Amino acid sequence: MKIIAAKYIRGTLELPGDKSISHRAAILSAMAQGNTQVQNFATSADCASTLKCLEALGVEINRDDSTVVIKGVGKQGLRKPETALDCGNSGTTMRLLTGVLAGQNFDSVLVGDESLQKRPMKRVIDPLRLMGAEIDAEGNNAPLRIFGKKPLRQIDFELPVASAQIKSCIMLAALNAQGETSVFEPTPTRDHTERMLRWFGVKVSEAVVNGVKKITVSGDANLTAKDLSVPADVSSAAFFIVAAAFLDGSEIILPNVGINPTRSAVIEVLGRLGADISISDRREICNEPVGKLIITGKKSVPNGRGSNLLSGPVIANLIDEIPILAVAGTQVDGGLEIRNASELRIKESDRISAVVENLRKMNASVEEFEDGLRVEKSYLKGATVDSFGDHRIAMAFAVAGLLADGETEILGAECAAISFPGFFDTLADVRK
Repeated sequence: MKIIAAKYIRGTLELPGDKSISHRAAILSAMAQGNTQVQNFATSADCASTLKCLEALGVEINRDDSTVVIKGVGKQGLRKPETALDCGNSGTTMRLLTGVLAGQNFDSVLVGDESLQKRPMKRVIDPLRLMGAEIDAEGNNAPLRIFGKKPLRQIDFELPVASAQIKSCIMLAALNAQGETSVFEPTPTRDHTERMLRWFGVKVSEAVVNGVKKITVSGDANLTAKDLSVPADVSSAAFFIVAAAFLDGSEIILPNVGINPTRSAVIEVLGRLGADISISDRREICNEPVGKLIITGKKSVPNGRGSNLLSGPVIANLIDEIPILAVAGTQVDGGLEIRNASELRIKESDRISAVVENLRKMNASVEEFEDGLRVEKSYLKGATVDSFGDHRIAMAFAVAGLLADGETEILGAECAAISFPGFFDTLADVRK
C-alpha cells in the first residue's frame, strides 16, 4: 500500500462499531435468554472470529452487514463444538471465551493464528484454575484445552496487571460460579463488560476497598436479551483525529464516537498536545457515553501544552492508541515520551519495536526503552515501512505517510482489516 503526502483531510465519517464492545455484545447476547439485535456491530475480522466461534457453539446468528441478530441460548445452552474453535488473530475472543467455556458441561479447544498462539494466556488461565477450572495449555500459550466444569468456585481476585480482558474473563466465568465473585482492580481499565452486563439485567456491584475498586458478580444472575447499538470505535477515530489535527485546513466530523471515560484518554491527550478537538451531542447509547467529535487542523504545528510524558495509570486507558500517539509526537514541540507501556511488547507485534523501527526509517529521532519510547519533533520523510502483520501499526503509519514528505509504502497493509476493513478506502475518501 502506497501513501502520498496530503494537503489536508475533510469529511464526515461514520466509523465502524467499537471492536471491544462488539465482542462483548456478541458473547453476552449468546448467553442471554431471547433474541438480541445488535446495530453497528464491528466489521473487523476479529469480531467475525467471535461470531464464528459462537455459531460453532450452537448459537444461531444472522448477519446483514453491520446488523447482527443473535438468538440467545442462556448461560448453559451452549453445545459442545465439533471441532476446535478458531479465534483467528483475536486475543479478546480467546480470553473472553475461555471464561465462558470454563463453566460449561463440555470440553472445548481454542486455537488461533500464528500470532495469537504466541500471546500470553497464563494471565487468564491462573485465575480460572483458582475457580476450579481445568485447562491445559502449551506452556503460556494456545491451543487451550478447556475441560468444562460446573459450577466453578467463587474467588476474590486482584488483577496482577491492568487488563480489561482478564477482568472480563473472570466476570464471565463468575456467571457460572457458586456465590459471588469479586475482581479487585488497582488500576482502572475499560469497563464495557460491566456496563453491558447491566444492560442485560445483571446486577454488578462496585465498591472501593482500601483505595482499590472491587467489582462483584453473582453466579445466580441471568441475562435477558435486549437490543443494542454499538458506538463508533474511538480507537479507529484516533487515526483520523491525528491526521486532521496536524494537517492545516483539515476538518473531520466523527458522529456517535464512544467517549467512555475508561477509553477516551486519547482524546484528552491529543487535546493536551495541541489538537483542536470539540465534542458535542453528548448522550448515552445502551449504557455507553457517545458524542460527536469535530477536529480542525491548525495553521501551524500545535505546541505541546503541559507534560509531554505519558506514563502511569493512564497507559491502560490508551494502550491501543499508543502507536498513533507516537506518530503524533513527531509533530509536537517537545516531542512525546511514553513509559510503563511494556504490555505493547506482547500485542499482535512488539509494538514498541515496530514503532521505533518504522519512525527511524521515516527520519524521526526516536529512543527506545524496555517499557516505551521517546520521539522528538521530526521532519518525516516517506519510506518503506513494515506493518509486522499488526493492524494498528499499518494504520498508524498510513497517517505518518500523510504527514511525511514524499511517498510511503506500507508492507503487509492488508492486516488493517483485522480491526478496520475499508480503512484505506476511507482514508482515500477524505484526503485532499
